[in-house]
Amino acid sequence: MTAAADWPYPFWIAHRGAGKLAPENTLAAFRLGARHGYRMFECDAKLSADGVLFLLHDDTLDRTTDGQGVAGQRPWGELAQLDAGSWHSRAHAGEPVPTLENLARFCLRNGHHLDIEIKPTPGLEEETGRAVATLAARLWAGAAVPPLLTSFKPAALAGAQQAAPQMPRGLLLDTLWDGWLDTARQLGCVAIVCNHALWDAASVGQVKAAGLRALSYTVNDEWAAQRLIDLGTDGVVTDRVDLFSPAAR
Repeated sequence: MTAAADWPYPFWIAHRGAGKLAPENTLAAFRLGARHGYRMFECDAKLSADGVLFLLHDDTLDRTTDGQGVAGQRPWGELAQLDAGSWHSRAHAGEPVPTLENLARFCLRNGHHLDIEIKPTPGLEEETGRAVATLAARLWAGAAVPPLLTSFKPAALAGAQQAAPQMPRGLLLDTLWDGWLDTARQLGCVAIVCNHALWDAASVGQVKAAGLRALSYTVNDEWAAQRLIDLGTDGVVTDRVDLFSPAAR
């Protein structure tokens, strides 16, 4: 897929599965997001100590599981035993940490799309990027629409590019740092995914002129979503799966 190709992804993307309505990055969250009509999801992927890709946003386990410490330093056998739901609500007690492959198979069987944020443990940027791209290329081989691989870390995207150059990539930005667009071009990115407040007519125009798509995170207010629609952007990541209806666009 190239930047010039027809954009195959839905406009609305559910953040970590279902935003705040379920424990993030669990299969319960993605099922709930799907029940709200979402057909594309964002997730966070990192490597266990023994090389298994699993879903977790933070570097540490403390916030969203009953474990403690750096997640990437634990083998998958330990991570698989953790409770990733009780922190959210009693209804989700015992929800496990899923592997990226678990989520991929759920999405493939249900015709859903995925934005996989490569979320490396510090120091494992390229290794994690290579692992995510390699797994995605294998699982989505022959699929009409591959996942979009995104990261704040250029080194992670470089690893993904080396491992599976055919997989579409997007550069995540929380600021418009010097050289961001040149970096995205060098990494063969098809999209820029920005903090939504960074977009204006000039920056959107700059990205579109380069043949890339403009996406935003994390958009939870109607006025902000409407501003991005009016600017002609291409996708919105939201927690508010209960507020925004994908069917409405």
